[in-house]
Amino acid sequence: MRPAKTWQLPLWLLLAAALSHCGGGGGSSTPAATPAAQGNTIAGTTTTGGTVGQPVTPATPGSVQLKLTELINNLSSPWGLAFLPDRRMLITERGGTLRLRQADGSMPAGGDSVSGVPAVLVAGQGGLLDVAVDPDFASNRRIYLSYSEGTTNSNGTAVARAVLDPDTRALSSVTVIFRQTPKVNSTAHFGSRLVFDRSGQLFVTMGERLLDDQRGFAQDLTRDNGKVMRITTDGGPAPGNPNQTPVPPTGTHIDSVWSYGHRNPQGAALNPATGELWVSEHGPQGGDEINRILPGHNYGWPIISYGQEYGTTTQVGEGTAKAGMDQPVTYWEMIDGSAWTTGQKSSIAPSGLAFYSADAIPQWKGSLFTGALAGTALWRMTLSGNVVTARERLLAERGERIRDVRQGPDGWLYLLTDASPNGKLLRYEAQ
Repeated sequence: MRPAKTWQLPLWLLLAAALSHCGGGGGSSTPAATPAAQGNTIAGTTTTGGTVGQPVTPATPGSVQLKLTELINNLSSPWGLAFLPDRRMLITERGGTLRLRQADGSMPAGGDSVSGVPAVLVAGQGGLLDVAVDPDFASNRRIYLSYSEGTTNSNGTAVARAVLDPDTRALSSVTVIFRQTPKVNSTAHFGSRLVFDRSGQLFVTMGERLLDDQRGFAQDLTRDNGKVMRITTDGGPAPGNPNQTPVPPTGTHIDSVWSYGHRNPQGAALNPATGELWVSEHGPQGGDEINRILPGHNYGWPIISYGQEYGTTTQVGEGTAKAGMDQPVTYWEMIDGSAWTTGQKSSIAPSGLAFYSADAIPQWKGSLFTGALAGTALWRMTLSGNVVTARERLLAERGERIRDVRQGPDGWLYLLTDASPNGKLLRYEAQ
């Protein structure tokens, strides 16, 4: 690994009064449980650099000046990041490698590759995807991996549980606890983010698998396509799920469905203020979303969307709102976050999601972050309760695909960039 590089980045972020109100968007059919969607007319959408950096507004009292540090620069298509209790990091690479790095990103003695990863299908968007650490890792040393398995003609998302050996060089007791059923002839839209809730149950996001003959199953509770699942660490339906039935249909995971009507959620995080799950979700051509996930709720895909069919100006589905289907918290219709007016829309392709709740960067406390793949940026959203009041586009001039974003145990913000062989782990920290 080359020596760490830093970019000086004075980011003074003040939410002025002009940014304190919500923008337009949404429809009149929004269920009462969710506010109207906040779209591209949000006041105060700004772009901030990440190489030289310019102040957005005068500094707020207590703000800290930031720099962006490159901790690792030789990863191969990194996808997921998780922290162990001692602050060391697990990083997945889509090609099937699990890596363990020191808290500063450096290579451990003897190398960073962890053996024992289950066989994965590396095809299309598939491979080794997310990683999560058991809340009781200190006593059970368990971690969880999501990945695609099968063949190019018959495959699906799987979740495995494993024990990280004390020397951290290998996995043992590897057990597959969840498998998508039925398998699908597609190598796209695997979803696959893993998040533990406060009760120790595991959320698993599932993509609708992209194909025209598959996406409609996002509305079918007996199919895994386009769902958020909530399972136990043994893979069974978690207590309190909304669709539990005395005798579930054979071969289905209906008892594990937490929400449905999703396209391809590749970011997921718990809101620290409420304990609720939020996800970032790929739209088609435009219509990328942030959703607040409530049990039993329908998020509309493919019946409603703010996106278009690829290569056209044709609206997806029936429109942007329908009774009984939740609106997104915020959505994008153009790659730079600007308001769409006419013609073809474009996508930021959101991936990764993190609420920032630490004190290390006080001007960002309470913000929500998502990476952008096609949009090659990091988006910061200012929240008032469950409403996005402002959005800021960071790092756009770097031109790097942001795959994952996490708050570290040290209070800094960590990013993975999607590239091979020079994928990076970046960290926002005090200058």
